[in-house]
Amino acid sequence: MPKLDAYAPYIFAILRIITALLFLEHGLMKLVGFPAALGHGHLPPLFLVAGVIETVGGAMIALGFFTRLAAFIAAGEMAVAYFKVHIWISFWPALNHGEPAIFFCFFFLYLFFAGAGVWSLDAKRAKSA
Repeated sequence: MPKLDAYAPYIFAILRIITALLFLEHGLMKLVGFPAALGHGHLPPLFLVAGVIETVGGAMIALGFFTRLAAFIAAGEMAVAYFKVHIWISFWPALNHGEPAIFFCFFFLYLFFAGAGVWSLDAKRAKSA
């Protein structure tokens, strides 16, 4: 369907932005309790680090700002999250609630190789350079 090919870069940009905003939401839940608090009381240091990576990394990826670096760090964080938390609940992702971690990990790994694409600050920087 050659006519659809022209829209692919823009749909990819929407996918990047929406996925990054969902990732950002996970960080905000950890750091500021929005839209809902994650747990009660103080979070362990590893969760605080995850919250910072998810909040800052999610914002950077949504804006397409140093996307490859942010995506590499975010993919690594999601791999650690899966193997540190989810895998011990059950081997099967559907049972250990690890599907989001797996999806985020592989999508961000793809972004590391593909870059931000259109509608990004990275593309704007590349044009001005």
